[in-house]
Amino acid sequence: MPRNEGSLDRLLRVIVGLVLIALVFVGPQTPWGWIGIVPLLTGIVGFCPAYTFLGIRTCPKP
Repeated sequence: MPRNEGSLDRLLRVIVGLVLIALVFVGPQTPWGWIGIVPLLTGIVGFCPAYTFLGIRTCPKP
């Protein structure tokens, strides 16, 4: 899987993912916070399948 996310994009995904997961334990404590796993994993890996489908690439070309 080639990387298709830039550094800023990856950082924002990790932060949003961690915030959403934190909402499971503090705040409204609803299970919807587990959706944060998706942006967290895509941010860590650097690959987003939706970006491939839409033809988006935020990573600088190699």
